[in-house]
Amino acid sequence: MPIKESDLPGVGKKFEIELDDGEMVVVIHNTGKREVFRRPDPSADSEKVFEFGDDLARTIGSIVEGAYFQPVEPDTQETTLPGGILLEWYELPPGSPLVGETLESADIGNRTGLAVVAIQRDDEVIDSPGAETTLREGDTLIGVGTPEDCEAFEEILTG
Repeated sequence: MPIKESDLPGVGKKFEIELDDGEMVVVIHNTGKREVFRRPDPSADSEKVFEFGDDLARTIGSIVEGAYFQPVEPDTQETTLPGGILLEWYELPPGSPLVGETLESADIGNRTGLAVVAIQRDDEVIDSPGAETTLREGDTLIGVGTPEDCEAFEEILTG
């Protein structure tokens, strides 16, 4: 699925994404507005599918990314962000040395380089968890880091 990116001077950026049944075009305006168009084939005119503001776009993006629901097992989940940075989901297994630790006492960032950006706990999402947040068995930690950071975290996850 090739993605073509181009600058739109004075407007923002355009992303053209080839699909099996046509093409999707996403325009991100400098103002934060997003527009999504569909083009059935390269010679056809684009038709606007929807438009939304920056906050809604980020919310939808996190839903699509999987921050609210994981349709696959966390240990198989991997998303690569620009620059080769990974967005990973890790479930705290029973007996993990991290269970009962706070983010501060676990010192994950200094020990591994991984940044914990959210925690899925049952039906709740704790976004930007504070240092005082205590880790519980079954929590799913959402972390961002390099592949090396992720490997180092996986080593301390199970002890």
